[in-house]
Amino acid sequence: MEALKILKKAGNTDLDINLEKNLVVSPSPHITGTSSTSKIMRDVIIALSPAAAAGIYYFGYRAALVIAVTVAACILSEYISCKVLKKANTVSDLSAVVTGILLALNLTPSIPLWIAAVGGVVAIVIVKQVFGGIGQNFMNPALAARVIMIVSWPEAMTRWIDPGTDAVSAATPLAIIKKGAEITEAARPVYFDLFIGNIAGCIGETSVAALLAGGIYLLIRKVISYEIPLTYIGTVALMTWVLGGGTLFSGDFIYHILGGGLFIGAFFMATDYTTSPITYKGRLIMGVGCGLLTSLIRLYTGYPEGVSFSILIMNITVPLIDRYTIPVPFGGSKRSA
Repeated sequence: MEALKILKKAGNTDLDINLEKNLVVSPSPHITGTSSTSKIMRDVIIALSPAAAAGIYYFGYRAALVIAVTVAACILSEYISCKVLKKANTVSDLSAVVTGILLALNLTPSIPLWIAAVGGVVAIVIVKQVFGGIGQNFMNPALAARVIMIVSWPEAMTRWIDPGTDAVSAATPLAIIKKGAEITEAARPVYFDLFIGNIAGCIGETSVAALLAGGIYLLIRKVISYEIPLTYIGTVALMTWVLGGGTLFSGDFIYHILGGGLFIGAFFMATDYTTSPITYKGRLIMGVGCGLLTSLIRLYTGYPEGVSFSILIMNITVPLIDRYTIPVPFGGSKRSA
């Protein structure tokens, strides 16, 4: 400020004005960047586009309708809830669009459209806005809405169809492997079909190739870091290899990591900024925890999948993980139990 006074006395008013505009006094740490919520969400939308396109390719116009309905429901819910709660409208930050796409990609293409719309409302109003809006929700909105929908409409949420047909499929790949000896080897989809997405399942979780492309894009753009996806997928692979077969170390771990929603969960949902740990060690714990829970649910319960429940359970533990992994500032008091 003394420098500004000297410049002002010297008559250098232009420089004085520029300095006053650009000098900001604030406590450390001093972090600057060009990222914004809308830019991050735009990158996520781009990353989800291959999975959405694959879902539309395999399941046809019905998949496109489900995506359109959930996105529209989320945007409208965001706008109305912000108006009702007298908050600044956040539709333009694109977070509602991302929630709508993620929810749709986690739904069967045969879902009644009105149920898909209700899911969008639940995700935004109940899971997100009631808790304060973006950055305040303690669970992933799309996943929480999906679980509520599974509990409310279990039959509609598990009515699967084969790609390219309108016929109801017997089972998803994970349901097939769950039946074990009751299913012939010929009835199991081959690894290649699992990888490209030519299988029954949710709209966006079936094509590992599309999800992997989107995940790599997010890593390159530094929107997400590798810790959670790597440890999540690695833990599921290890656990299902060790415990997933008739004897130890005989499980078909490739089938488990390619089938179901592991990749969409690992890259797009477990890495959500608001509901994941902020430290490196915390993210490792999050990934391993999600992997352990997913494996245990798949192997030892009557439910063939486990990604949604696992991530939501770990979402609840994130404050505790942060509490014990955030380092104490130099000179600060010791962490109390």
